[in-house]
Formats: sequence, C-alpha cells, structure tokens
Amino acid sequence: MTTESPAGYSYDEDLAPSPVSTQKLSHLLSDVMWTEADAAALRRAGEILRPQVSAILDVWYDFISSTPHLAAVFAGSDGEPDATYLDRVRARFEQWVLDLCTRNFDERWLAYQEEIALRHHTEKKNTTDDVSSPATHVPMSDMLALVVPVTLTIRDFLATGESDPEQVEAMQQAWFKAVTVSVVLWARPYAGELW
Repeated sequence: MTTESPAGYSYDEDLAPSPVSTQKLSHLLSDVMWTEADAAALRRAGEILRPQVSAILDVWYDFISSTPHLAAVFAGSDGEPDATYLDRVRARFEQWVLDLCTRNFDERWLAYQEEIALRHHTEKKNTTDDVSSPATHVPMSDMLALVVPVTLTIRDFLATGESDPEQVEAMQQAWFKAVTVSVVLWARPYAGELW
C-alpha cells in the first residue's frame, strides 16, 4: 500500500456529521461487549496488519471475484467488472483496514462511516468513482454476510505477527467487534427510522 491517500478517500475532509450520535455509538460498543482491552488489542492488530494489507485484500478480492453476485456490484456499463473501479475501491478498502485499527471511534470516524454507508446505498453508489454501473447499490444482505469472511480470514494474518494464541484470539475478537460495529453503521441508511 502506498502512503498516498486513495482516490475518493475523504476521511479528513469536511464531511457532514453522522446522524448517529456518539451516545448511540457508545450503546453499539456496549452491545458488542467492547472493552479497553479490545481497543488495545485492535491497535496491536493494526501494527501486524499494516504491512500485510495488500495480501489481505488479495484474499478478500479473490473471494468476491469468485462469487458472481458479489462481483456484480463492481460491473461497469457493459456488465463486466470495471478494473479501474475495483482498484479504486480496493485502495479505500485497504485504508479502511488501517483506519479501523488506528482511528478513534469519535465524531469524525462516525461521519466517515456514514459516508461509507451512503457509498454502498443508492444515495451515492457509483458517484465517488463516476462509474456507470447497472448495480445501483450493494445489497444490505451481502454487506452483512461479508462480516464472516472479513473476520475469519484475518486470523492467519494476525498469527504471522504474534505467536501467543491468546493474544491472537484477543486481536481476532477485537477485530470482529469493530467490523460488526462498522457494518451496523453502514446498514443505517438501508433501515431508515427502524435502525
């Protein structure tokens, strides 16, 4: 991964505030049983994952590209996967791994999670990368289900930098909790007032 910000990455830009309050975020963190030990384990995970982020995305993209209904959201106007779009999203996905492990879960983080949510939803899908795609959104069902591969595949990467199985488990659990909170936040525009 390069040190340049990925195309379309707007974490540090002037984003609209999230409609999710920090109090609601606190409730979500309580719901996933988040602790200070998780925060420390997630930071440690970030140190281990940073040099491997490209390899992590290789695993995830191999899975997505081999699953036709998942690959379809990256189609261009011709119905075939748009390589430029895939590359740009991949760079932001790599950055998301790092942000998840290193950023504070605060108002700015909430605002960017909302931006990510809208980029999956009909409201902003395809606009960041100016893609003419027949896929108008990422189905919420797929987004939620992808918590599993994104969580399970990370363990082997964590184990490359930590030999103590208990520490690997602690990092895996922290990662799982943080991914779950992220995806719950990304589901907000889909659920409307019922969220």
